[in-house]
Amino acid sequence: MQRILVALGLMATLVLGLACERRGGGAASDTGPIKIGVYADLTGQTSSFGQSTKNGIQMAADEINKAGGINGRQIQLVVEDDQGLPAQAATVVTKLINQDKVHAVLGEVASSNSLAAAPKAQEAKIPMITPSSTNPKVTQVGDYIFRVCFIDPFQGEVMAKFAINTLKAKTAAVLTDVNSDYSRGLDQFFTEKFTKMGGRIVERQSYTQTDQDFSGQLTAIRSANPDVIYVPGYYGQVGVIAKQAKQLGIKAPLLGGDGWDAPQLFQLGGDALNGSYFSNHYSYEDPRPEVKTFVDAYRARYNVIPDAIAALAYDAMKVLADSIRRAGSTDGQKLRDAIAQTTNYPGVTGTISINAERNAVKPATVFELQSGKYVFKENIYPEGMTPPSTTASPTSSNANTAATNANSGNASTANTNAASTANTANTANR
Repeated sequence: MQRILVALGLMATLVLGLACERRGGGAASDTGPIKIGVYADLTGQTSSFGQSTKNGIQMAADEINKAGGINGRQIQLVVEDDQGLPAQAATVVTKLINQDKVHAVLGEVASSNSLAAAPKAQEAKIPMITPSSTNPKVTQVGDYIFRVCFIDPFQGEVMAKFAINTLKAKTAAVLTDVNSDYSRGLDQFFTEKFTKMGGRIVERQSYTQTDQDFSGQLTAIRSANPDVIYVPGYYGQVGVIAKQAKQLGIKAPLLGGDGWDAPQLFQLGGDALNGSYFSNHYSYEDPRPEVKTFVDAYRARYNVIPDAIAALAYDAMKVLADSIRRAGSTDGQKLRDAIAQTTNYPGVTGTISINAERNAVKPATVFELQSGKYVFKENIYPEGMTPPSTTASPTSSNANTAATNANSGNASTANTNAASTANTANTANR
């Protein structure tokens, strides 16, 4: 009987050990393929974001594998479509962790989706890096959640500063996607900074992502006669809003954030977008070698100039790979610690360092939309960050349109020559 009890005790210890090891983040040994879970919207309202994310991550993983992998191990991507739905994002990340046994997770773009999925990764102690979710709440979920982009408090402030200092706006209207954490967050931070700098919000309207008719909201905004209209939403609605605003005779420029950055923006809005402005993460015309190498390879592979989402996704995969290499392990705790220690990584979207809040702080680039192109206006830096003394600023970057899909692109992810060399530490989406 005693032998049976001892045997049962040993079995229980072994099972518990395996369970604890899984909660620590992965396989029982540091051999075999490194499984990376990727979740993105591949078929829903923001599928352009999802496809760019998938493309950027896949290209980075293929480059790493071709160069011999990480510590002799090959990367194996496991990709899931969350359809742009928060509940589905939570479901697919649970699958990636429990069934596919991934060592880390990359995703999402939409902050609402990242916020739904992040608790699953945190609970399992599986590191998650979001390439481009900018809502501050995402990394506040827990110490296993990271990002490689700037955050909404900064992005919202950027456009408030631009509106007042560059456009000399004194009044603004805000048109917000009421169901989007990304949109509501940008609304909050733009409003706070705009009013603090002496501006006045004269009208506030809202919509949902499935809306197609914005004439009621825009008519109310027209009556308020604002100097600028802040629309912190996604490209699918912004293009339609721009066209309907022009039909109503609204002259005030539209302002927005990185959620505008997609080829479909100009397909939906056309020339009605001329004279609008938005903040983003980089310019593909940045002369840094990291940018040129990435853009050339991406264009050769996918026949399109990479948008910001693709560049951020590429950086997320490369930062994760660098962290695994430094950790010498895919153990969850060791990998988490290595990601947190990322300092001055030379990414496509700028020099990436992770701060205590697991964010990356970077400059933002403001672009003007003109005839299907993103025209560089200026870089705006976080408080306390000193711009470089010399700047080779990009002049313009072609945005994808229906007619030029193979030869143009969306300049996105905050980095120009100035933006990139000054990036130091910390701070995404959308």
